[in-house]
Amino acid sequence: MLRNKAAAITQAFLIRNNPIGLIYTEFSPPARLFRARDLPRCGFSSEHRSRSSSVPVSLQHLEKLMPRNAGVSQPGEPEALHRCAVLGTGTAATHKVSFLIPECGMLPEVLKSTIADFGEYYLVRNLPVHELVAHEFVDAFVKKGSCYALTYKTKIDQDNTAALLPNGKLILSVDKDTYEELGLQGRPSRYSGKKVMRYIVTIDLTDAGFHPESKKHNRVLWALKEKKPLEFDFLLAWYNTAVLHLKSYQGEGSRGAEGSTLMSYFSKNQIQALKPKITFSTLRDLQCPVLQSNDPQGKPEESCSTEELFEWLGAVLNQVNLDNKSSSFLSTYCCPEPSTVVEKAFLCTITGFIIPEKIIQLLEQLCCYFGEPKLAYWLTLTVHGFADSPVSWRENEHGFHKGGENLYNFVIFRNLDYWLQMAVGAHDDCPP
Repeated sequence: MLRNKAAAITQAFLIRNNPIGLIYTEFSPPARLFRARDLPRCGFSSEHRSRSSSVPVSLQHLEKLMPRNAGVSQPGEPEALHRCAVLGTGTAATHKVSFLIPECGMLPEVLKSTIADFGEYYLVRNLPVHELVAHEFVDAFVKKGSCYALTYKTKIDQDNTAALLPNGKLILSVDKDTYEELGLQGRPSRYSGKKVMRYIVTIDLTDAGFHPESKKHNRVLWALKEKKPLEFDFLLAWYNTAVLHLKSYQGEGSRGAEGSTLMSYFSKNQIQALKPKITFSTLRDLQCPVLQSNDPQGKPEESCSTEELFEWLGAVLNQVNLDNKSSSFLSTYCCPEPSTVVEKAFLCTITGFIIPEKIIQLLEQLCCYFGEPKLAYWLTLTVHGFADSPVSWRENEHGFHKGGENLYNFVIFRNLDYWLQMAVGAHDDCPP
């Protein structure tokens, strides 16, 4: 998060607490509620999505922002704001989630149980890609919930990689030779340089024309199974969003999908159940910037800006010493002013293959943290996407360049105002 400003894009949003729980997008100054510092640099246009400052984004527009199966909360439900931010603008599965609560020495039990409920994900070794397009897998998991998959320990700028998104799209990022051998329709990578050496292939597993008897399905299956078999270690997770009534598949070589779990379905593969790594730490005498929820720009001697907070938070999460002592040869960075010293701050970091649905649950509980009087004026939730994922925001192509950064950060205030910051590296589209 201590980023090179020439190679990163940062957007900060002030989302005021509103009674119907939806995001306002009024751009007409001076009272605009959507703010972005680097609009010209990232090519973001300030189009008028809503002409009235009292009219929220339509539910139909929110549905377009969200992956399939995410659902749209009705007006009045506070989680609509969370779902739009996390599912509408966030990455697919994420690598790391951190939250920081100033003036907190012990985590409430409800937050502890939410973290413990993050559940398992799976590592499947040597899994052929064609098994992800098989109609048994699509019917059992892709169409009956949110299914996530990402190739494990592959490098997006060097290796062939793949990702399955919760909207049912399988994304392949392959080199030129593999692309030509596959014979599937794709497009050149945006980040392969003047001489195209990498291609992106998108396969919509939920398309009406992609059924077992269709030519499209048979063509894809033949390309991935016989013409150019692709095989990877995959990280997999599945969120059941419906009551499943699955048939048992019989016959030699078929997969028993009864029980509707990835573990049982891939029982003939080398599969391992994993749990996210969770670390807790208490930071003492932490110097924190002073923030005002209604002033993301900051004012001298009154409050710090969103950019100053972003850099400070990056230093804290990376355990950088903020003393700025003359004897330190590692860092001269110090907390921005004005600042205050808190006796204790609680930091939790969760690392693994984390799906957005779990982040939503955590975000909702963090908002409930302010349901009772607290000393803390604000807290933060930071989410990092995988550096080597083929996509970052929604279905936007992701490149590594120097670090593969793609992350977003919530600042949640006591009065339930929000700041939302999003950042990516140079080889990414501007976040939505």
